[in-house]
Amino acid sequence: MENKREVKLQAWCEAVTGYPQQDLQPVFGDGRPWRYYRTHDGMRSLIAVDTMNSDTALSNYLAVADAYSERAVAVPELVAVNEQHGFMLMTDLGSSLLLSHLSETTLTQWYGKVFVDLADIMSVQETQNGPLELFSADKLQAELDVMREWLVQAHLGIQFTSAEKQVWEDFCRKLIENAKAQPQVGVHRKFHARNVLVQGDDSLAYTGFHDAVIGPITYDVVSLLRDCYVRWPQDQVRQLATKCFDYLREQRADLAVDNSTWQRWFDLMGLQRHAYASGLFARRYQRDGNPGYIQDIPRNVAYLHDIASIYPEFDDFRELLKNRILPALAASS
Repeated sequence: MENKREVKLQAWCEAVTGYPQQDLQPVFGDGRPWRYYRTHDGMRSLIAVDTMNSDTALSNYLAVADAYSERAVAVPELVAVNEQHGFMLMTDLGSSLLLSHLSETTLTQWYGKVFVDLADIMSVQETQNGPLELFSADKLQAELDVMREWLVQAHLGIQFTSAEKQVWEDFCRKLIENAKAQPQVGVHRKFHARNVLVQGDDSLAYTGFHDAVIGPITYDVVSLLRDCYVRWPQDQVRQLATKCFDYLREQRADLAVDNSTWQRWFDLMGLQRHAYASGLFARRYQRDGNPGYIQDIPRNVAYLHDIASIYPEFDDFRELLKNRILPALAASS
């Protein structure tokens, strides 16, 4: 085993299940410091989670899971928890990620099912712990700062000039204004096809909602459709964004806008999301020594360039990408 925490986790799993545990088998997680392992109780497979003693995150996760379940959103069921050590034992929803079922021909079918669950997820704005945290302007800016600090400066070695700093600040301001102009709803925050699991009856279950907040209505929609890990044809993404808008407008009373406004909300929210993701992936490499996400950075920077090209107000930012960031990124690969 890698460390003493794995030994403790295995011993705890044995105590809870009464079943001798072999070496815990690591499984794909959601990019957090949390560690996930597949184990067994003699009758069924289970997932053991080491939250690395993050007490607040553990409490939030359990509360959000309960709130989602109350709205018939399928999530892992809690089997046992050790709050002292930050351990959880949960039901195993399998390893059939939605991502593995998706293609250009199946995208509309599967995402149409996801939109139904997403509407329920948006309705969760408080749990037994109280209201979800607000995804404030400061927090949106903090995510944007991750791109500048970790991709631009640490990974690419770029220092902005005074003029470039002004372009960056204007870019951030417009994205934050866009986010705050939208209806504020329950946000999963890591709503992509790696965190959706297809069950045996083709129903869907969800994980990765540790950081759920109250935030912009398009945040999870763009996370899903402009996935950080896979890119779909732009025309198809726009059609699906409209399909989601039409469905949500039937379910909600706070979407009294036209499709062009929705599309702008969606596009600019994507700029914020992909700026954050590109910086986050660089940070995992530069700070955490994890190179596994380096291959995803060009995709997310390409999203930034292509979507910025649609809106003349972002011409200066697109030029910054074209002249400084994209060449440095190409040279680093």
